[in-house]
Amino acid sequence: MDIDSINQQHGNDPEALTRWALSLGKRAICTTNFRPFEAVILHMVTQVQPDIPVVWMDSGYNTEATYRFVDEVVKRLDLNLITYHPQRSRAHREALEGDFPGIDDPRHAAFTEEVKLEPFQRALREMAPEVWFTALRAEDTAERARMQPVSRNADGLIKVAPVLHWTAKEMYQYLQQHDLPNNFDYFDPTKVEEKRECGLHLQH
Repeated sequence: MDIDSINQQHGNDPEALTRWALSLGKRAICTTNFRPFEAVILHMVTQVQPDIPVVWMDSGYNTEATYRFVDEVVKRLDLNLITYHPQRSRAHREALEGDFPGIDDPRHAAFTEEVKLEPFQRALREMAPEVWFTALRAEDTAERARMQPVSRNADGLIKVAPVLHWTAKEMYQYLQQHDLPNNFDYFDPTKVEEKRECGLHLQH
């Protein structure tokens, strides 16, 4: 597979890139955290493969609005949602350790590992995908600005970020065009700051 050629051919056409990746006939998943604009990638992939497994690492720390948004999008798009939780519930963790640690707290790395990274590693082991769709965008962080729409990690997993080069305006226009809901009341305790990486996409 010529990754550079695929990026040149389809890297700026999210829907064409999605069709190409799903035409490979490989086991595919789409991860989501139901943050703002996530309905775009979820709609895009399910238009091509309606039953694609949609994997969500629910840390237990989402806002009430996000949980309502999850239910709305799942019903609207009839998502094949597969949810992974941390080994301990939020209530169990907080009974022993209190509220989640801030990003300057030395315990924050262990917290991120517990509520996001370990559940994702478990998802990869159990689902064994060959293609992974993600809604990463270059605008999000400096690290993501250096990524390509299609890449392959050391394990051979093909990572596809169809909307990598789309702006927030283009994402909004897609939502409007397809009458899709959005969610702006979102918070990720593993990132805290919007432009900060949690580590998941740096590891994979």
